[in-house]
Amino acid sequence: MPGAATLSETFAQRYARAMHVVLDTNTWLDVLLFRDPRCATLATAIANGSVVAVTSGPCRDEWLRVIGYPALGLDAPARDALAAAFDTLAKPIADVPPAPTLPRCRDADDQKFLELALHAGATTLFTRDAELLALAKRCRRDGLFEIREPHCFG
Repeated sequence: MPGAATLSETFAQRYARAMHVVLDTNTWLDVLLFRDPRCATLATAIANGSVVAVTSGPCRDEWLRVIGYPALGLDAPARDALAAAFDTLAKPIADVPPAPTLPRCRDADDQKFLELALHAGATTLFTRDAELLALAKRCRRDGLFEIREPHCFG
């Protein structure tokens, strides 16, 4: 079918041109659960495909664990909906290796976001986490990627 190949190529070209970003778990919460208006521009860009949010197995596992926290008060259908929304919007990157050349985050649990950003060729890691934001200047200086707060998108 000639039209299908054209559609596939168009998608592949659009995917390749789109800005690739990483969102940490709290930013995903702001986008999908809390619908923080400060993240609306970023959320819209991800939803319309002009920005590709990438994830990895460990990042997805953390997302599923966090949305199960009792403090969030989410019932099973709400957790399932959030998991499905995440899986729809976040594009998985397989086999993210440790990156010894990256700066080390003081919170070892956040290192996976830095590794994902580097491995995926992301332009930006969006976070409000102080430990990650503290590495922004070094990552920029080293030409790795930006680390910015999500409300700075746009």
